[in-house]
Amino acid sequence: MTRITPFSISTDWAGFTLPLFACVVPAGFPSPADDHLDAPLNLHELLFAHPASTFLARVTGDSMNGAGIRHNDIIAVDRALEPADGCIVVAVLDGEHTVKRLRREGTQTWLEPENPRYPVIRLHEGSELIVFGVVTHVIHAFREKRSRVLGQVPNQRRRA
Repeated sequence: MTRITPFSISTDWAGFTLPLFACVVPAGFPSPADDHLDAPLNLHELLFAHPASTFLARVTGDSMNGAGIRHNDIIAVDRALEPADGCIVVAVLDGEHTVKRLRREGTQTWLEPENPRYPVIRLHEGSELIVFGVVTHVIHAFREKRSRVLGQVPNQRRRA
């Protein structure tokens, strides 16, 4: 089962912006580069539509790979959004945290993984499901960073 580890959001960088290219970057055939920059991009504003009700969490496990959420990714979770059928949510099911796709049809509710190796989790009478929030963004790296990674403490070298 995919698990999450919540951690706090530092707002020290909330006002920082990054340059954003005005041209799109095609994923198909290469295109001549534009030398123009668009307005700066504030990642805090992009990731957190409702900052007071949004948290970040680190994911462990591979049950959501098909949705683009991989082991060790960071997800942004918005508690202000209403969880609807088809949303990816962070939930507690019978005391266990998980991130899954919420499905509802009539009176039935279930959680779907996005990896065929994992079964659908059907809720039965007596099951307790608490939805913490809706996943709005996922952040994953293509290269491991050797320094401190958001939400993790770096390995410390042992002294002889």
